[in-house]
Amino acid sequence: MEEVKMVISKEYGYVVLVLVLYCLFNLWMGFQVGKARKKYGVNYPTLYASESENKNAKLFNCVQRGHQNSLEYMPVYFILSILGGMKHPCVCAGLGFVYLITRYFYFTGYSSGDPQKRLFIGKYGFAALLGLLICTISFGVHLIIA
Repeated sequence: MEEVKMVISKEYGYVVLVLVLYCLFNLWMGFQVGKARKKYGVNYPTLYASESENKNAKLFNCVQRGHQNSLEYMPVYFILSILGGMKHPCVCAGLGFVYLITRYFYFTGYSSGDPQKRLFIGKYGFAALLGLLICTISFGVHLIIA
């Protein structure tokens, strides 16, 4: 078995910074859910409001779901950015930033109470994830053939 030695380029710092921005964005979304809890009267530990018990359930659930969906995709986004960025740091940082922007529009669109609004710009986040996936595959292939 042959050993592959790598040096992380200084440009990898961009990947790190974009991931930190996403962490801050995630905190902001969490605060939005907290504000929605107070506004619509949904107490902890209730994850989703029931329409039979709360007339504003749909409005709260849209805010909650926008954040929850972002949490569900976060591990995929992080691992693809971290690994793909080792070979393609600038491309992955750019794609990661595009993903962050599309997630903002996804969340704010969803939080409007009309779930269809999440897709107007938010749907392009999947293209950014696809780009990150391609960069990660390229990194894996590079390790094998190096």
